[in-house]
Amino acid sequence: MLASLSIRDMVLIDRLDLEFGPGLNVLTGETGAGKSILLDSLSLAIGARADSNLVRHGAKQGTVTAAFDVPPDHPARKRLEDQGLDADPDDPVTVRRVVNADGRSRAYVNDQPASVGLLRTLGEVLLEIHGQFESHGLLNPATHRGVLDALGGLEDGLRATRDAWQAWRRAHADYAEARDTLDRARAEEDWLRHAVEELATLDPRPDEEETLSARRNTLMHAEKVVEAMNTAYAELTGERDPEGTLQAARRRLEAVADKAEGRLDEVIGGLDRAAVELAEATANLERASSSVDLDPGQLEEVEDRLVALRDAARKYNVAVADLPAHREALEERLHAIDQGGDQLAALARAEEEARAGYEQAARALSEARRAAAAELDEAVAAELPPLKLDRARFTTVVEEQDEANWSADGMDRVEFRIATVPSAPPGPIARVASGGELARLMLALKVILARTSPVPSLVFDEVDTGIGGATAQAVGGRLARLADGLQALVVTHSPQVAARGTHHYVVEKLDTDDGTVRTSVAPLADDGERREEVARMLA
Repeated sequence: MLASLSIRDMVLIDRLDLEFGPGLNVLTGETGAGKSILLDSLSLAIGARADSNLVRHGAKQGTVTAAFDVPPDHPARKRLEDQGLDADPDDPVTVRRVVNADGRSRAYVNDQPASVGLLRTLGEVLLEIHGQFESHGLLNPATHRGVLDALGGLEDGLRATRDAWQAWRRAHADYAEARDTLDRARAEEDWLRHAVEELATLDPRPDEEETLSARRNTLMHAEKVVEAMNTAYAELTGERDPEGTLQAARRRLEAVADKAEGRLDEVIGGLDRAAVELAEATANLERASSSVDLDPGQLEEVEDRLVALRDAARKYNVAVADLPAHREALEERLHAIDQGGDQLAALARAEEEARAGYEQAARALSEARRAAAAELDEAVAAELPPLKLDRARFTTVVEEQDEANWSADGMDRVEFRIATVPSAPPGPIARVASGGELARLMLALKVILARTSPVPSLVFDEVDTGIGGATAQAVGGRLARLADGLQALVVTHSPQVAARGTHHYVVEKLDTDDGTVRTSVAPLADDGERREEVARMLA
């Protein structure tokens, strides 16, 4: 609820600090005393447009600060948390607006700089002023669907519709993505088939470039290699006969080994091993020499293969080593095209099923809304005659929108309408009802909807315009009933309404010593003062 309101240098108010309590708070006073200044200031605190005319003459700036006591789970605290302005849940939510004499303004929330837009956002869940703003609260058709859903207790149907909507959106996105992918693939199908056929003919193998490069290097130097091998083989098997030399040396040493006390054993063993290694090396050299192919046609084949692989790599913009993987990828894309029609058909069926699920849930929600609308219309109709609105007809319109406007909240557009003349068709309540009628209609609606709204404080301005007697008594009774569950602030000229107040404030215009006029607001402390004020109003 609105706990306090502080005003500095606004119009006729130089300094004012007010505290409000729960229940029905009534503000009374002579016409022109300055009650509208309070409402203008309060509106400014919740994001209304700033006007330099609001700043008191001679002052550099005017300030309005409003503090709201709300529970930790109130939507206002969630909105502050989303903006990084969360505070201790036991502290009030404080909004402040500073307006300079040139009309520029600054906004603060919990003593931290904020945007005017954030003030408006907070104002939507903290305070409603009826009789001042035609786009605020229930006068804004954008709020009507949520109000009706809350009144009808349609949370389960709304949840089912939102879940079905999300499922439909996902199915639609999957189908659209698959369709676009298939369309792009089909646009290049001829190229893909040619590329797959070309790579299949080339048949690149992993590490083939490295193997071919080594083979080409060998073939390019084959003559030199063969010449060196032949020369070496001749040295090993020619007249010098190193193998015979080793055998002769071994025989000489064996002949005297028994007289050398073992000193020659290792030498003889080494000569044996050398003879074996020499024989093996000679055999290997012979095999290597015979395996070298000096056919120049083979070198040409290797070079042609390398050129073909590298040309393909450049064509497909990949490394030669990646050609096999690229071939597989192209084959998979081509396979996807061949199989894509079946997959796309399956996704289309899934989307249709998801759409049907959404339509079923949304139409069930629509039926529930129409039932809730009928109950609301009946309840409002019962409230209107005592408020001197017996000729008015209130109706809740629930109509299906075009598919382009369907959403997670269903297919419907919901709008509250009223006709104040029996022969006229119902129209938007903000345009059809006059100021007094509008305030009383809002009162009737709020009495019915009070339990569903998160807004803890309601302000009614001129709710008793043009009424008196039993009608004023009915208005006062409904305001008192409404204030049982929340806080209501009422600017009134009706003694029947004022007498119902839990708290009573008198707005007066006073002459000051410096010759200026100032507006003051004084709470009436006891029943005697209240009876005197009500008597003045009766007189």
